[in-house]
Formats: sequence, structure tokens, C-alpha cells
Amino acid sequence: MIYLLLILSVLIGVLLGKYLGQKNKIAKGLLVLSAGFLITICLNEVFPTVYANIDHNSGLWVIAGVLLQMLLENLTKGFEHGHMHQKSEDGILPLALILGLFVHAFIEGIPLARETNWNTPYLQGILIHNLPISFILGAFLFRSKKFSATSWLVVSLFALASPLGMLLGQYFDPSWEPYFLAVVGGIFLHISSVIIFESSKNHNVDWGKIILVLLGIGLALIGHQFHAH
Repeated sequence: MIYLLLILSVLIGVLLGKYLGQKNKIAKGLLVLSAGFLITICLNEVFPTVYANIDHNSGLWVIAGVLLQMLLENLTKGFEHGHMHQKSEDGILPLALILGLFVHAFIEGIPLARETNWNTPYLQGILIHNLPISFILGAFLFRSKKFSATSWLVVSLFALASPLGMLLGQYFDPSWEPYFLAVVGGIFLHISSVIIFESSKNHNVDWGKIILVLLGIGLALIGHQFHAH
């Protein structure tokens, strides 16, 4: 069930991007909502679990996740937080983009290795996080509105990355799980912070962004309360 949800979240996002990709406001809206959701998941779910299961060095693993995401963005050029570029304009190599997105999604899947419940906040965070990234990926790959084998190969690799990480994680010592979770928490923290705190035009208050962030926070809190009970 979890494997299927992970794959579907990517495919749905890609199809939305293919047909609605010209409407950048949709992608930006999904990104901001997911950022509010992710940062709430980090503070309410990920970090408490990490600090409860790792010694005083737990913060270093979170920082490692932040640094890892910064390195990955050298490959993706900020694709994860809405920087939709044309290959011919900024030199993003398809292989670099694929590699960066694959590693990103693969690592996110590892902490799910022993998860059996489909409605946990962490899994919900990944699913919601997948939608805007996949939306941008669909708009990026299918600009010509044509389905190509190469484009679908890229989509398939991204869709299978988290399930493969989840599968591999089953072979790791269970005591390693909090460390992977800490790294993913750092990744989530970096991405959500960049999306939320990127300067608005002329530094004016963007009430639309604030509302979407609050909506994402609210959805995450509802999931947190539901899971707690």
C-alpha cells in the first residue's frame, strides 16, 4: 500500500504538471502549502523522534541533512523549491537533474522501511512533498505536450526512488533509522525554509503565501492529532 501511494503521488503530480504546467501559480501554491506542512511535520514528528532516540549529537545529523540538500541543489538548481529552468538557458544536464532528484527521494524513503501504517504524518509529508516536485517535473519534461519514452523513464526513476529507498532500508540495522530520519528532517527543514522565506516581490507581505503556509500547517496539525489518538 505504501509503495503504491509513493508512486501514485509522483504520477498524479506529473500529469497535473503536464496539463497545467503553464499555470505557474498552481505549482507555487502547492509548493508553499507543502512547505507549511513539512516544517510542521519536522517540528511535531521528526525532530521529537530524532532527539528521543539519538544522543547529544542528534543535531549534527540534522545539519548533515541540510548540507546534503545544499549539495544536491548543485545538481538540481533548486528544482525542489520551484526553480523551473530550461535546459538550454542554464545548462542543467538531464543526468545531473535526474541524479539529484533520485538521491533526494531515495533517502526520504529509507525511514519508511518498517512502516506499515499508511496514514503516518511522515508518510503524508512525503506524499504532499512529492506533488509539487512532480508537478514541476511534469511541466519541465512535457513542455511540448508530447509523451516521450525518455521523459517517462525519468518519471519512472523518480517515482521508484522512494520505494527503492524503503526497500533497501529493510536491510539496515533498525537502530540506524533515527539517523536517516534526522538527515531527512534536515532536508525537509532546508527546503521548506527556502520556500517560505524566499523574499516576496519588493519585500511586500504576500498574504496569499501566508494563507497557504497556514493551511499547510493546519493540515499537518490535523494529521498529527489524528495520529496521536
